[in-house]
Amino acid sequence: MSRAPLVLASASPRRLELLAQIGVTPDAVMAADVDEAPQTDETPRRLVLRLAETKARAVADQRPDAFVLGADTIVAVGTRILGKPADAADAERMLGLMSGRAHRVLTGVAVVAPGGRTAARLSETRIKFRRLSDADLERHIRSGEWRDAAGAYKIQGVAGADVAFLSGSHSSVVGLPLYETYNLLTGLGWRP
Repeated sequence: MSRAPLVLASASPRRLELLAQIGVTPDAVMAADVDEAPQTDETPRRLVLRLAETKARAVADQRPDAFVLGADTIVAVGTRILGKPADAADAERMLGLMSGRAHRVLTGVAVVAPGGRTAARLSETRIKFRRLSDADLERHIRSGEWRDAAGAYKIQGVAGADVAFLSGSHSSVVGLPLYETYNLLTGLGWRP
């Protein structure tokens, strides 16, 4: 019996690196082009789960023979959703919001199996940044790591020096909760 292929519905190099850490290599990568704007009154938790499932289903429609893995990550300060910053000023505003206070990083993961069975999980990680000085903010902006990063930072980069507290999944903050992902895949019958 041949193994069904695994398709990653994301163009994120970080997600590929994370999967490689646990010995998982997708057979294909197909980024899903979906509208990521929150719907009216949509909570951060519902948003990331909806986007992960929408991305996985969009690619599964093209690859019904495969296990399709979709994910989405956002940062939330209270009910405010911090997506990817539009520019350096927006990045500085986001980092300022998180300075000296806690925020949540939410990652939704969804897997669509051949035949259409779908399972999804939410990973929530609480993080507190130390109070960021003007020099700290300038260091973040100068690094350029705010580009293409939810909440304007990458924990595996310069922001790692600013994390005073983390409770949850470090890999989820990078972009993919490995425990949840592996269990979703194997729970639906995928085998490495």
